Amino acid sequence: MIKYFYKCFDCGAHYSAQQIEENFVYLCPVCGKAERNKPLKGVLTIEYDYKSLKKKLSKEKSLKLTPGKFWQYKSLWPLKKYPPNEILARLELCSAPVLNYNIDGKQLQFFDDTRNPTLSYKDRASSIVALKALESGISEISAASTGNAGSSLAGICARLGIKSHIFVPSTIPDAKRIQIQSFGANIYLVEGSYDDAFDLCLEISSAKNIYNRNTAYNPLTIEGKKSAAFDMFIQLQGKLPDIIFVPVGDGVIISGLFKGFYDLKKLGWIKKYPRLVGVQAKGSDALVRYLEKGKFVFHSASTVADSICAAAPRNLYMAAAAIRLTDGFAISVSDDNILQAQNYLSQSTGLFVEPSCAASFAGYKKFISTNKGTHMENVLLMMTGNGLKDINTVIKNTPKPKILSSDQIKEKFRLK
Repeated sequence: MIKYFYKCFDCGAHYSAQQIEENFVYLCPVCGKAERNKPLKGVLTIEYDYKSLKKKLSKEKSLKLTPGKFWQYKSLWPLKKYPPNEILARLELCSAPVLNYNIDGKQLQFFDDTRNPTLSYKDRASSIVALKALESGISEISAASTGNAGSSLAGICARLGIKSHIFVPSTIPDAKRIQIQSFGANIYLVEGSYDDAFDLCLEISSAKNIYNRNTAYNPLTIEGKKSAAFDMFIQLQGKLPDIIFVPVGDGVIISGLFKGFYDLKKLGWIKKYPRLVGVQAKGSDALVRYLEKGKFVFHSASTVADSICAAAPRNLYMAAAAIRLTDGFAISVSDDNILQAQNYLSQSTGLFVEPSCAASFAGYKKFISTNKGTHMENVLLMMTGNGLKDINTVIKNTPKPKILSSDQIKEKFRLK
């Protein structure tokens, strides 16, 4: 039997799995709050019996596992029941996410999650949430999203036979909207921002008793995203990067990464955390401002990188803690820098990523250009969403070639 309990990030209260899961509790019953235009309070995390797991699990055996098959380490998930292997195979993630490239004479690592089932990092969270739903006999799941979490949940639910309800801002990129609709999900275009969609999704899900996947609100979203840390650990044979640049919107990816490294450190399999760097767009930089000023102040958000556009990051406080506990930092980049990074990555690495994850490369470039002489070893950049997810900006910046006749083309190649 897997032993785990829920712990409040803010007040530290402990709750049994039974208390939280059987009553479908999402935030801390003591201090939890989900208020409009504010980060969540009372976000829950999951703690395991690490002392017992140390005796049960072997680092050497774990390093022989296959990245992407997260069900191979069952003891580190809050799941009691799994479907047959042929169903789990539908959820398999990229088996070799870490890629190496030489950029301007520097060896960089890229964690490429653009090859996951629905082409984004969000499949890590959606898979665990959906498996918990199956375990609990739940047939409907809802989520608010800027696009990727929604398309991820819609696709995973389609693979597992679960009904999904996706709430998105009306400004969602067409590619993400079409993907959600193609998976057969019920999609609701909300007049307003992502934050408006988030609040509406909570209200309707509560009133209709629909299981909610909203990021950070459902603690399994943070837990699910820790699998990237495990895949990194397995593929790199325990030799983790020194510093990781992570695009930040709601703050759950960086929090999930930290949770994975936290588990590994608790097991005694790593000695220190990689430094985590949160990269945000200047038009949506709540985390950067919070770390600088020590308090959250709501400002409307606007950026070409829609996936990291969040005026009130729901997991702001945990994201800030992940940065502090790893001796990391946060940095903001302009939309122009993001688009330049997107174009550069496509042409120099063949990685076609959406603007939100090109932000991590833009953040890296900005840091090294403003901190000349700083020695940075073993740098890894998180690539969290495929470029086909949002092609509007690419279309604007990529003029269509002139149509030529066969003779004109032959002439260009100097053929008679």
